Amino acid sequence: MTRNGTYIFAASQASHVFTIVNQGNGASYPLSLPGVYRVSVNPGGSMALAFVENSNYAYYPRQLTTAQSLAYSGGPSTWPKAAVDCEPQNAPGWCMFQAQSPDQVDATGNYYGAPLVFDRPRKAVFSADGSTAYVLNCGPECGGTNASISLLPVAPMIFLIGQQSGLLPCNASPCTNTHTLPITNIPIAGGASNALVDSSTMYVVGQKLMPDGYFGGYLTVLNLATNTLVPSSGTSPNPVSISDGMPGAVSRMIEADDNTLWIAMTKCNEGERFYNNQPYGCLTMYNTSNNQVVLLEPYIGDATGIAAVTGLHKIYTAQGGQVYITSTKDGTAIDNQYVTVTGTAYDVAYMDAITDTNNTVY
Repeated sequence: MTRNGTYIFAASQASHVFTIVNQGNGASYPLSLPGVYRVSVNPGGSMALAFVENSNYAYYPRQLTTAQSLAYSGGPSTWPKAAVDCEPQNAPGWCMFQAQSPDQVDATGNYYGAPLVFDRPRKAVFSADGSTAYVLNCGPECGGTNASISLLPVAPMIFLIGQQSGLLPCNASPCTNTHTLPITNIPIAGGASNALVDSSTMYVVGQKLMPDGYFGGYLTVLNLATNTLVPSSGTSPNPVSISDGMPGAVSRMIEADDNTLWIAMTKCNEGERFYNNQPYGCLTMYNTSNNQVVLLEPYIGDATGIAAVTGLHKIYTAQGGQVYITSTKDGTAIDNQYVTVTGTAYDVAYMDAITDTNNTVY
């Protein structure tokens, strides 16, 4: 579930429904999208991308004008060709569109064409200025072919009435519509199932299929100003080996004090490091100033949550069902004898944080 100032977006894989709830009046719009499992919303809360399990396509909702609501009220035959559902059908307020190449214009005035093809897209993160969505193509670790990052302009997918502008890119070159270019893809050899954007830098994590058949965790650093990988140098390889994890599973990423990036994985005891008798753990500490892995925590269970207490040089983590405190200065453990948890701890959050960046990116 994701929310912005006005709407809550929820995806239910079990019921195959993408639900939009207006927090102002409580009205809800359940849009049918079989297999939907994840929603990514831009920081401005003006567009959302929905992803379907084991699919190579992406979808986005759009709010309808009064005239459109009336025009689309005759059922699927009256909907835009790119729409997979409009609800409620007798007077739709929203439609769910498939992201398609703008090759043609249908009778409703909406562009449509070949679906934009990704490679097991997992989620999207957004540029600092909000103009670009970076779709994470999970690739081999999610049953696909090649991991990469696909760049999509946000403006054509803004759901607010009358604020959509521009066109989506074409599916492939040459383009039928000459106003757009094909999708830009950045190959990510180390895997791309999660990412965090910091200004003009993107940190991408994933699991890479190794020659022995096991998956190994990797972190790749991208320069978003040039859409290229930051060059490797000396003891700073790119991508760099980090904690292994379950392929395609949810991971956690957070930046903390002392130029540190923390990455948490689950099932690191089933990865490349474990099966080759190498030191392994589910939590990685990475120094963003010199692009080096500082610490790979010893295995104490799945790392399922991280929160950064900025200014105090420490993070809290949930690992193996317990809460731990770790120094961001050197990765050493801080006494947690006063942390009492009843039951099993799965996640942690810093409630007094100034911004949400102190809490986990999923």
